[in-house]
Amino acid sequence: MNLPLSLYIHIPWCIKKCPYCDFNSHALKDELPEKQYIQQLIRDLETQLEFVQNRPIHSIFIGGGTPSLFSPAAYAHLLAELKKYLTINDDTEITLEANPGTTEADRFSGYFDAGINRLSIGVQSFQDNQLKILGRIHESDQAKKAVTQAQQAGFKRINIDLMFGLPNQTIDDALFDLQSAMDLSTSHLSWYQLTLEPNTYFHRFPPVLPSDDARFEIQQAGIAFLNQHGFKQYEISAYSKSDPCRHNLNYWKFGDYLGIGAGAHAKLTDLKTMGITRRHSVKNPKQYLSSNAENIGVTKKVLHDDLPLEFMMNTLRLYQPIEIGLFKARTGLPFSIVEKQIKKAISEGLMKMDARYFHVTNKGHLFLNEVLEIFL
Repeated sequence: MNLPLSLYIHIPWCIKKCPYCDFNSHALKDELPEKQYIQQLIRDLETQLEFVQNRPIHSIFIGGGTPSLFSPAAYAHLLAELKKYLTINDDTEITLEANPGTTEADRFSGYFDAGINRLSIGVQSFQDNQLKILGRIHESDQAKKAVTQAQQAGFKRINIDLMFGLPNQTIDDALFDLQSAMDLSTSHLSWYQLTLEPNTYFHRFPPVLPSDDARFEIQQAGIAFLNQHGFKQYEISAYSKSDPCRHNLNYWKFGDYLGIGAGAHAKLTDLKTMGITRRHSVKNPKQYLSSNAENIGVTKKVLHDDLPLEFMMNTLRLYQPIEIGLFKARTGLPFSIVEKQIKKAISEGLMKMDARYFHVTNKGHLFLNEVLEIFL
């Protein structure tokens, strides 16, 4: 099995920090330094080129922050610069995260012409009262208009981000959001639970969320609704009608990825030794822009003893069988290292395995933390 190599690009700025957001994002206070930032992205990439090892780029994901603050011209320039160092084919999946409050028809057309072929639009809810609570800068009508404009610009692959378990949310509220996405003819959804993460405004001043039982009922009703509309759950929070996100699948199958941009993370394998390195770039945008090659990123070798858990933390998120051979192909370790733990999980009804595949059961997905504890 080959070891795919993806590229993650982080754009750290946004118009306003959302109260639930724990990503490396910073409210934009000055002029956007597009040109300077792109130059630094390339310097960042140059420090990781030894890990490319003649592999083409499997997928590119531009996340944030709010990447749609950058102009189409900036992305056309960035992709042209990347192609000087990397093999990026015509069919490489290139995703851009977009905020409905920072986009317009001409901008979508420009992104498409620049070479971006997939969008992930951060809607979160199609109800204005919830959008206000979530601190979003757009309204429901803007979100619907953004998806339609993206489709008219030529985008055939569009993901809509939605949340559930919102303050005072009912099952009907959640199904309204999902039906609104269906009405826009999307073929991919990220539908995930609002959680109160440390170092966020909501963690310091928590809103009143539905009870655990109510959130479970909302989730089950939503999954049934999506199944009825032909959406298959292929990962904990990802649903697709026909074309799962290739970039996310590479993450969850423990593939490699370069990471450039303020706070970007990378997972990189030396194909000769199968040694794995984790790397992260400087988080603060100002420090990132002023860093040189020696201090732009920090690397750390992953110990062999940590690899089984790391592999399982990724692959067991998937709602699909995992080939037994993938463990050795991605870690360099024999499958026998984890066979005892898998058999323990099987005995507890949390996993299943046959001659070629292993996977988490429905019960296992409900108690995934307990499954992972077996591999500690």
